[in-house]
Amino acid sequence: MKRLLEICTGSLQSVEAAVKGGAERIELCSALSLDGLTPSIGLLDTVRRLYPALTIHVLIRPREGDFVYTRQEVMVMERDIRAALPFADGIVIGALTPQGDVDMAAMECLMRAAEGKPVTFHRAFDVCRNPLTALEQIISLGCRRILTSGQAPRAEEGIGLLRRLNDLSDDRLIIMPGGGVNAQNARRLLDEVNTCEVHGSCSGGTGVTDAATVRQILADIGR
Repeated sequence: MKRLLEICTGSLQSVEAAVKGGAERIELCSALSLDGLTPSIGLLDTVRRLYPALTIHVLIRPREGDFVYTRQEVMVMERDIRAALPFADGIVIGALTPQGDVDMAAMECLMRAAEGKPVTFHRAFDVCRNPLTALEQIISLGCRRILTSGQAPRAEEGIGLLRRLNDLSDDRLIIMPGGGVNAQNARRLLDEVNTCEVHGSCSGGTGVTDAATVRQILADIGR
């Protein structure tokens, strides 16, 4: 399968750099310093108008902190998803119970709001108490991919679990390594996990995507 680098972008400046570097798909969010929050509709609309051919996956996360949401917060997320749909090619979400399991009731509501658009379960997965159970639950929901570091601080440290998840998924969804992905390890992650997608900001810790880094990784993974 074709190898793909998804760029996590938290500003218009980062989107511009990602496109300049050759990225074909972005995750659009805001507040990367808070691990990403829902972007404004103004930003989403502007990116869609400027880059009509770009694949845009939109993060829906209403606040910083944990991934345990009240019914009212789930309602906010549903409305955010519906507002994003005209501009988005995919939705990025995740919700957990206080015990650290996938919140199936909340996720079912959010999946309905996505109206069939591809859904990525984000790095809430990395704090699930039982990743193998969570994998099966996420597959049953109909998600297309899981963004995960393999429950490690960095994806490179989680390769063992990432590989196991990919094997167990048996092509039912994509395991997309994310967390500390850079020009030195992107190809290794793809090869050792045996997957086709990786996710990173290509910012070198600055919070702003660097076009040259995007270009370097794409060349290295043999897009």
